[in-house]
Amino acid sequence: MTKEELLAHLDPHYCLDFLARLVQHKSYSQSTGERQLAALMAAEMTALGLEAGLRPVEGERVNAVGIWRGTGGGNSLLFNGHLDTNPVSEGWTVDPWAGKVDNKFIYGIGVSNMKAGDAAYFCAVRTLIEAGVRLPGDVILTFVVGELQGGVGTLALIEQGLRADFFINSEPTDLAALTMHAAAFTFVIELIGKTRHLSKRDEAVDAIAAACDLIPKLNAMRFSDPPSPEHAAINRVHVGVVHGALGRELHEWRPPQVADFVRIKGSGRYAPGQTEEGALADLRRLLDALEARFPGLAATLTPENVLGRPAMPSFEVSRTSTIVQAINRAYRAVRGTDQPTGAITPPGFYGTDAAHLFRKAGMEGIVCGPGGRYNTMPDERVDIEDYLDMIRIYLLTILDVCGGA
Repeated sequence: MTKEELLAHLDPHYCLDFLARLVQHKSYSQSTGERQLAALMAAEMTALGLEAGLRPVEGERVNAVGIWRGTGGGNSLLFNGHLDTNPVSEGWTVDPWAGKVDNKFIYGIGVSNMKAGDAAYFCAVRTLIEAGVRLPGDVILTFVVGELQGGVGTLALIEQGLRADFFINSEPTDLAALTMHAAAFTFVIELIGKTRHLSKRDEAVDAIAAACDLIPKLNAMRFSDPPSPEHAAINRVHVGVVHGALGRELHEWRPPQVADFVRIKGSGRYAPGQTEEGALADLRRLLDALEARFPGLAATLTPENVLGRPAMPSFEVSRTSTIVQAINRAYRAVRGTDQPTGAITPPGFYGTDAAHLFRKAGMEGIVCGPGGRYNTMPDERVDIEDYLDMIRIYLLTILDVCGGA
């Protein structure tokens, strides 16, 4: 059977219906819903004939894993995606749980991040099985929880010994091949000034004024010694929280007083080859310059591990890697053009489980998935054409990597 004949076996109606079913399951992170959806995925994989089941994560959480065994002698390929979603925000104009499909999009909370990716690799394997294909290499499907807590689900699978020759993480990249993404860290800056009544403002050291000077410089930062301009392109700092008032308790009832205390919380991204220590040193130099511009100001910097979660490290794979070349070929076969490849932004600023598979498990892989443009926003949605093309690209990549013809 030719590749064209195999692609003709794809059932778009089934694929859209399957994704809509996933959306209809409320799987907020750390809820009973994510466990229920994992159980559904295990059941669906078992029905396809995969060796499938649930594997434990911390607490009462579980991952779903299915293995489509090969006949032997081929490379193995692991797909990785998370089932947990963010909560629904304000501003939706469609039902976030309906899995609505119109002539262009499929809608729903988590459909972009990242149930469309989950459904795409499931449907790719289903299409091959329904067509009677047998492959030399194994295909492993993982549907994890806890990505939004730093990747605890994927880390659990790694600790349990799950490995493959190559992997595809299906986080939303709008079908681009993401070969590099940044590492993430968070920090707290405290600015301590000197208060006076507004009548003596010229004698004060205004912490809020200093913060207003500092924040644009933080948001414009790139860190030292990137290995290349491409690495530098995924450097970024963002300030997300600012509190300023009187004293460490941030008293707000005395606005005639010059504020002498500001607390800033932010997040940074740095590339492979750079370090958190180096990034923090760059931040410290920025604060030293701030203190010089505001004599009498004291600025402290503290790295912060959010809620004790695992850190999301950086990820990098060579553009000449086997898996990158395979997915590039598949994209070209499906879309007739070269696939965008590299440290593509905005996905290059993501944290993904690909970093754990790369660094902790020593696996070679790529990040490539449907969705992204309408990610984490009201009326979250995915282009139907992108979703179906992603299934086709995954199908051809499986054939290429796992030894089918």
